[in-house]
Amino acid sequence: MKAVLLDADTLGTDIDLSPIRDAVSELRVHARTHPEQLKEHLADADLILTNKVLIPDWAMHGRKGILVLATGTNNIDMAAARALGVPVRNVSNYGTHSVAQHTLMLMLALAARLPLYQHDVAAGAWQHSPFFCLLNHRTTELAGKTLVIVGQGALGSAVAKLADALGMIVKFSARPGGDDDRRPAFAELIKEADVLSFHCPLNEHTQQLLNRDNIDHLKRGCLVINCARGGIIDEMAALWALQAGHLGGLAVDVLPIEPPQQGHPLLSALKQGNLNLIVTPHNAWISPQARQNIIHLTAQNIASLMA
Repeated sequence: MKAVLLDADTLGTDIDLSPIRDAVSELRVHARTHPEQLKEHLADADLILTNKVLIPDWAMHGRKGILVLATGTNNIDMAAARALGVPVRNVSNYGTHSVAQHTLMLMLALAARLPLYQHDVAAGAWQHSPFFCLLNHRTTELAGKTLVIVGQGALGSAVAKLADALGMIVKFSARPGGDDDRRPAFAELIKEADVLSFHCPLNEHTQQLLNRDNIDHLKRGCLVINCARGGIIDEMAALWALQAGHLGGLAVDVLPIEPPQQGHPLLSALKQGNLNLIVTPHNAWISPQARQNIIHLTAQNIASLMA
């Protein structure tokens, strides 16, 4: 089986591709593939390996399989793949520990009002304080606080375990769109949240799940974290609530369009330095262990296809 990896740079240069090389007869590796290069890079490959390169229907003819080096398959024309009988395999739960750790980092930073205190220190406020410390911003002690998690899969459950170690009360909301779920509904449970964290897929039921119609139902001072997908929250509504003082903090690792080449209101708000706001560049998943795990899982997917 001849295989081609279209966007190796998205995995980093410190990753060992040997498990995939050992699973195929030939592996061609391209750092990046622009749309106009796709036909040339694919050539006679039996297997297409891609992280984020779009794979249209014409590219699938004659292929033995498509291996997505990520969980999401929105870059694949899945309807065409099914019609053409081309199997698509993705990977899941490869970065559970990495994402859970990142989520905890964001939660702790928001609770400590770290963005605000870092800005104060950089501006010289501590240096000119009349006594030994700064008390400018009211912090949140997480022990005893209620964490509401949307998504009780591997990621949500891992975050819950870390939060439990901090002494938090953890509650999971019902699956949005599900009609047979006995867990509390999202609309009701968010009223109890001191911290709200999203770890669910983006679909028609979760698109802007937190929005301007329900964000006022959150407790004043609630901390909101999104390490799932951009668009699960209405970022503008969340920003307005943060600026108005209704939210105690907002942290996102994802935006609806990535990279945000045309900018985004959250990025502009960061420059002001007066908000308890954190934006990280979709890197919750990037620990070396998680990225290497993608390679091992993809090699297993190739083996299953060949079997």
